[in-house]
Amino acid sequence: MKLTMIAAPEFDLTKTLDSGQVFHWEPLDAGYAGIIGERAVYVQQRGDSLLITPGMEAAVRRYFALDHPLREICGAFPTDSAMCAARDFCRGLRIIRQPEWECLASFITSSMKQVAHIRQMSRALRARFGEVRKLKGVQLFAFPIARRLADATEQELRMCALGYRARNLLATARRVASGEADMRSWRTLPDAELRARLCELPGVGAKVANCVMLFAYERLRAFPIDVWIERVLKEKYFPRARKLTAERLRRFCEEYFGEHGGYAQQYLFHHARKTTPRRRLTVKRPSRRKLSGGAARDTIRRAAVK
Repeated sequence: MKLTMIAAPEFDLTKTLDSGQVFHWEPLDAGYAGIIGERAVYVQQRGDSLLITPGMEAAVRRYFALDHPLREICGAFPTDSAMCAARDFCRGLRIIRQPEWECLASFITSSMKQVAHIRQMSRALRARFGEVRKLKGVQLFAFPIARRLADATEQELRMCALGYRARNLLATARRVASGEADMRSWRTLPDAELRARLCELPGVGAKVANCVMLFAYERLRAFPIDVWIERVLKEKYFPRARKLTAERLRRFCEEYFGEHGGYAQQYLFHHARKTTPRRRLTVKRPSRRKLSGGAARDTIRRAAVK
């Protein structure tokens, strides 16, 4: 296949795809194969340029946000030591613009899972319910539309290793497929209302809502706080705080990191995930009377930090 070359200054393809934003790109030859929307695409970096599948120029530029003024964004970060270290480590990492439904569904499945496990679930969902695409002799699968998952059973979704997440994904897929949750129309909502609408969906709390706001709705102030980020914030910014509430952390992040907080969060997250020794969290054992079957078994496992 003859590839097309496009300019991609201040961009690191590998760091961007490995930063926990998306979960379906696969190494292929000297680059990566994946799906943008419904189309298969091959992307390979060569210096400050990308070699890509012909006809996908506009889609690739938009998907990888090559129009974001990355130097200006990074220049606006706070200059504390933690942020500077993350900025230098993550140079070239960009926030990907994802389809709303694909992003929402992916992060509903991400609860208490490592990135590698989320990739496995995404691959299983795509292979079982998505439409096949072929690229360079390799089979790829588009992410299943909401209607396809809405017509599935919870047991079928559990067969993709979703555990208790299957119930939430199914319920949300049905709301999206029916139009009750019109995700496209939500693009015009202010941040607070968009976050509230997202949090009404099964399986969506503040962290998932902020991920979807950042990666699907391009709300670059959104600052998802998971266990990695909470640990970074406590260790680097509140080392002597005895009690630190979620609300205090939220307000601090909004005020301190400002307009491009989403980029700051992604850099802090990726830097911590790649440079911090792995530690595990112990989840309290729930009462068997309150959780049944797979939900109980899934909850009592020792949950790996994402």
